[in-house]
Amino acid sequence: MGWLGLDDTDSLSGGCTTEVFHRLLNELPTGTRVGQPRLIRLWPFAQRRTRGNAALAVELDVDDTASLLDHLDRWWTSNILPLAGSVQPSDISSRKQSPASPGMVWFDEKPDSSFYWAAVRGDVTDLPLPPASRRWGGHGCIGASAAVAWPAMEVTWEAIAWRQSGANGPRSVDESALNIVDGLSEVVFCRDPRRGKQLVAPRGVSPVLFGIRALTLKSASHGCLTLLEAEGTEATAGWRVFETNQASGDHLQGTLPGTVEKVSIDPVRKHVTLTLQGKAVVKVFAEGGPVNALARWLKPGDTIEVRGLRHPDGSLHAEQMRCMDAVTRAVERPQCSACGRRMKSMGANQGVRCPGCKLRTEDAWVDVPSTPPYDGWVEPNVDGRRHLARPLSWSKTP
Repeated sequence: MGWLGLDDTDSLSGGCTTEVFHRLLNELPTGTRVGQPRLIRLWPFAQRRTRGNAALAVELDVDDTASLLDHLDRWWTSNILPLAGSVQPSDISSRKQSPASPGMVWFDEKPDSSFYWAAVRGDVTDLPLPPASRRWGGHGCIGASAAVAWPAMEVTWEAIAWRQSGANGPRSVDESALNIVDGLSEVVFCRDPRRGKQLVAPRGVSPVLFGIRALTLKSASHGCLTLLEAEGTEATAGWRVFETNQASGDHLQGTLPGTVEKVSIDPVRKHVTLTLQGKAVVKVFAEGGPVNALARWLKPGDTIEVRGLRHPDGSLHAEQMRCMDAVTRAVERPQCSACGRRMKSMGANQGVRCPGCKLRTEDAWVDVPSTPPYDGWVEPNVDGRRHLARPLSWSKTP
């Protein structure tokens, strides 16, 4: 018995580690008992991250570990090693690409979870890898080891179906069936509720046809089969359900409180940079939707709380935010103490007078309470969230 991990077989221009892993599992020696495959998203700012920044792992139970490792040696050489070094221009991303550097690991015993927590929250390229019993390849061993080390504290599920070999062009997923799947109570993130846009099929070149995310293995399987059996869905090469850390919130650490010192808004894209007292810098991108709208509303002196990921440049990229207290943004004339109507000016330096009962007082203004555009915490719309982002509605604490 042991754990197998795999990562970094794809590039921004195509390929898919889940598809490679699926084929590997299908071709294991007879008698190999396969556990629940896992798909783990890692630190989104990793310099060499692949398109979805996901790594794969699975627990395998065999009577003859040596024979299994011999088989993995051969499968690596024939099917994975040829993928190394692949790098091509991408039509959907300007991000700098690194050549594919596949990595595969075998652990006789599951490693401590500390490496997973480091890899999902920060850069681990300078950290020693957990000592694997067998290791193949290069950079991908980092993600593969982290996937094996995942403690599975917060779990969701994703059923992935792959296109047939040679399929390209627009994906065909039955819309009527997708509406049924989207209505299942335990299936999540199938559509953007604001636009009706489907969120199950990837963009760009990839063998993945669709992925159905859900709260249980049963509902992920049911949703996937509903689509596969529908007349309007194209034929597939296979499908598999993965246990995942998606929507776990594992990447976030605590809440940053602060008082806004400066608000800078990009005039074109509407990205916002907040400088807090103490010089902490928070970046809120336009894709953040409601979070960005709240950030653009803020003024110096407002106090906020924010959750997000620390970028290598030291800034915090906001994913959730709330305004705790807001400075005054406007003033108005006071209400009449006798009848309650709003007082009006009688002219420069002449005081104010009630338009109803004619009571007069000295010139005065009162602050208008500032009400943020959102009450409490806000988060991006569903199509603007990270794979790892845990919806506020799922949180155990506000």
